[in-house]
Amino acid sequence: MDPDRYQFDDFTVDRADRSLRRAGTAVELSNRYFDALTLLLRERGRLVTKDRFMADVWHGVPVTDEALTQCIRTLRRLLGDDAGNPRFIETVPKHGYRFIGVVVAIAGDAAPAAAEGHDRWRRFLTIGAAGIVGGGIAGVLGGLFYGFGVGTGTMMGGTSVLFVLLAINMIVGLIAGAGVGAGIAAAEFAPDERWYWTVLGGAVGGLLTGSMARLVGLDAFALLLGQSPGDMTGASEGVTLGAAVGLAVWIARHYMPALALSAALGGLVAGAAGVAISLSGGTFLGGSLDFLLRRFPESRFRLDAIGALFGENGFGPVSRAATSGIECLLFGACVVGAMAFARASDVASVSRPTR
Repeated sequence: MDPDRYQFDDFTVDRADRSLRRAGTAVELSNRYFDALTLLLRERGRLVTKDRFMADVWHGVPVTDEALTQCIRTLRRLLGDDAGNPRFIETVPKHGYRFIGVVVAIAGDAAPAAAEGHDRWRRFLTIGAAGIVGGGIAGVLGGLFYGFGVGTGTMMGGTSVLFVLLAINMIVGLIAGAGVGAGIAAAEFAPDERWYWTVLGGAVGGLLTGSMARLVGLDAFALLLGQSPGDMTGASEGVTLGAAVGLAVWIARHYMPALALSAALGGLVAGAAGVAISLSGGTFLGGSLDFLLRRFPESRFRLDAIGALFGENGFGPVSRAATSGIECLLFGACVVGAMAFARASDVASVSRPTR
């Protein structure tokens, strides 16, 4: 007996109601195209030939190959799929098509709600964990960038400085990644899959963890170096950066399934946000670090080498804006890339049920 419902990604296909829904929102689909989608789902993982489509969907009515091509093109558009890099419908040249997405087949009326709730919680945990991992990676890369840019001096060895900056940046990155990741993951429980839920989730996560990251960062500087800068990344910076990452996650998920493109988009959007934050008076690690190093007049540690990369004598406003953009670029690329990877891995790890 064929199942009553099919679920894949955020979509639910109800055979009894002949309806397609995405995160609870109805998606308009003609009867013919609904039959084609149901056929692909019923034969998931197996090739569906053109003759099979003609027999089961068009019921022997003579039509051209273009009718089937237009049907598949429409289904891909409604599902947010890409023919060049498919997540759901794969073309088998000269033969037909195959549904390659992970499908959960559900029988009866009681199971769907429980299955959907379990799926949402799984995605929440997966996305949240990816945010932590991505933030930690970004912190390590940012720490290396500044660690190799401060030079050497008499205050402490270069290796010690590198480890200090790695530790501080990784701690801040983990906290920021956890907060922004949890906020974006919480959007899985929104009533629909509109872009503003993901942006709002990222912004709220950035707001809450921005303040925490600031306190932890200041304390870490004081503990490891004996002094702390007067200011550091806080709630206002966290809101803007979290919202930017949330927007990038939503766009990447719907329009850029490729991992590299998702990471590049995350870096671009977050990097632009970082430059804007700096120009409006916000402070990230680079500005805080420069302020702190200037409080050690006996030290030769400076960020002048980084400033020279941007044509400045010292660490000036251009360097502050550029390094803020780099910090946020790393954070956005790593977090969005990690979430894209985690979502793809999560989908791939679910076993395909047999018919």
